[in-house]
Amino acid sequence: QVQLQESGPGLVKPSQTLSLTCTVSGFSITTNSYSWNWIRQSPGKGLEWIGYIDYSGDTDYSPFFLSRTSISRDTSKNHVTLQLSSVTPEDTAVYYCYRGGVSGSYWGQGTQVTVSS
Repeated sequence: QVQLQESGPGLVKPSQTLSLTCTVSGFSITTNSYSWNWIRQSPGKGLEWIGYIDYSGDTDYSPFFLSRTSISRDTSKNHVTLQLSSVTPEDTAVYYCYRGGVSGSYWGQGTQVTVSS
């Protein structure tokens, strides 16, 4: 069974870098043709796609986040990491890890991140 679990600090101060990890179980992140996405939902807003890293390690980012986002992976730990720099209170959101694909879509439960001094 594929499971995704986000983890990271629940509170980050403005101007700092947010770092979140998505630990995947039941499926290898290097499996051909799959990508591992980060998505967030801010209060009162819809879902925002941040970016992904795919099975080969290639990345793609939303233009809105491109200048301050990095997504990486550790294949030995089977996890994917999101780093979002220079955060502001507008980055307060629930952050989700997501995998789509022909064999089904999977979401993590999400992790709340609050940006506040």
